[in-house]
Amino acid sequence: MLKYAFMTMIVAITASIGPATAQTKKGANGGPVVASQGHPIEFVHKGQDIIFYVGDDDGSPLPTKEMKGRATIQQGGKTATVQLKPSPPNMMVGKADAELAPQARVVFSGSLHGHSLTARYTVE
Repeated sequence: MLKYAFMTMIVAITASIGPATAQTKKGANGGPVVASQGHPIEFVHKGQDIIFYVGDDDGSPLPTKEMKGRATIQQGGKTATVQLKPSPPNMMVGKADAELAPQARVVFSGSLHGHSLTARYTVE
């Protein structure tokens, strides 16, 4: 029960922040791009590997060396959280428990120097 209360709280918080959800543009790596507070964030997945390419507000790669982040994945009636690690030059990477299925929902949450970024994606 506590698990569901925690997930409800996370969903409520991320919904209240006003995350970006428009997925109309494809990025240089072939994934959908969502802008969060002016920062383009591209989502790519290969097998269980998930990768977010983070851009600065001018579109150039944003160094993620000191960034902290996580991805929340909802699929098959289950929710999982994947801790993301910085990878040069501008990536946040992690490994999901299972390969992402079409229509899975992925929420990126990251912070850098007190600046929070949130982006939502639906796997195609």
